[in-house]
Amino acid sequence: MQQSLATLKRWRFDKCLVAQGLGPLVHRAIDTVQVNVGKVCNQACLHCHVEAGPKRTENMREEVATRVLQLFEACDSASVLDITGGAPELNANFRSMVSRARALGREVVDRCNLTVLFEPGMQDLPAFLAEHSVRIVASLPCYSEGNVDSQRGKGVFDKSIAALRILGGFGYGQPGSGLELDLVYNPGGAFLPPAQATLEAQYRDELGAMGIAFSSLLTLSNLPVNRFADSLQREGELEGYMDLLSENFNPTTVDGLMCTSQVNVGWNGGIYDCDFNQMLELPTTFAPDGTALNVMTLDSFSGLRGAPIKTAAHCFGCTAGAGSSCGGAIRLDT
Repeated sequence: MQQSLATLKRWRFDKCLVAQGLGPLVHRAIDTVQVNVGKVCNQACLHCHVEAGPKRTENMREEVATRVLQLFEACDSASVLDITGGAPELNANFRSMVSRARALGREVVDRCNLTVLFEPGMQDLPAFLAEHSVRIVASLPCYSEGNVDSQRGKGVFDKSIAALRILGGFGYGQPGSGLELDLVYNPGGAFLPPAQATLEAQYRDELGAMGIAFSSLLTLSNLPVNRFADSLQREGELEGYMDLLSENFNPTTVDGLMCTSQVNVGWNGGIYDCDFNQMLELPTTFAPDGTALNVMTLDSFSGLRGAPIKTAAHCFGCTAGAGSSCGGAIRLDT
């Protein structure tokens, strides 16, 4: 990965912002606390920026999870707890975090890979999620078996469809149920996602024929981080992809960047501007002595307002075309 990172230094996102009169970026009031509870996962997907998998051991401890919830509760502007991984449901603290956040009357998002429903001990997971009205954001990079399995592993498509049917049986994605089920598309290669609304219509047609309902489709760009960057480097496509992202920089997406209103917490309590910065080990350093922040020593998430946001070449992935965020495309009119 070191060779990839060295190559990426050619593309200066900070200079691009300055040239557009848009930088530097700083945190506004925090509305979303995103927690990456670890890298343990039942899958090892080709484009996973976390490099998660069954052999990873990084997992959030109870004392860190407890502190995250204390800070989340105390932050009046934070209305959403967004739990990711790895497969977040495999962390021993997942259900207690969900229960406590929902008891506060705040929204909880579970970034689910769907196949985790079939792991040992997960038989009651759909019922638990439905009982707590957890919003599920589920990975499904295509509506065809070949494309999904090529990215996520053999048999993943069939398991994913089976999981979606189970969730649908609990009301997820059904009109009027109040149980949101969003699907996530990411490209199968070094290209930008198509228009989100157009692709959503195609998903509805194809999945509807299988009896699958969902709330919305979210389109995400592949960022040149970890496995995907390594893959591009091996195929000799990294520079071409970075050119594609930088040439399609859209200044109208900057105001909607997720990092400006979100804080990201790592499995060990480290604080970052986004999950991608976490994987690149670019911590938030809004402290008098410039040291990296951690939830175990932080007084308040609210105190992060005004903190500078660290940017690098990968940020072009969030601002290319219609833009990309954990909530899908930033500009739906692009």
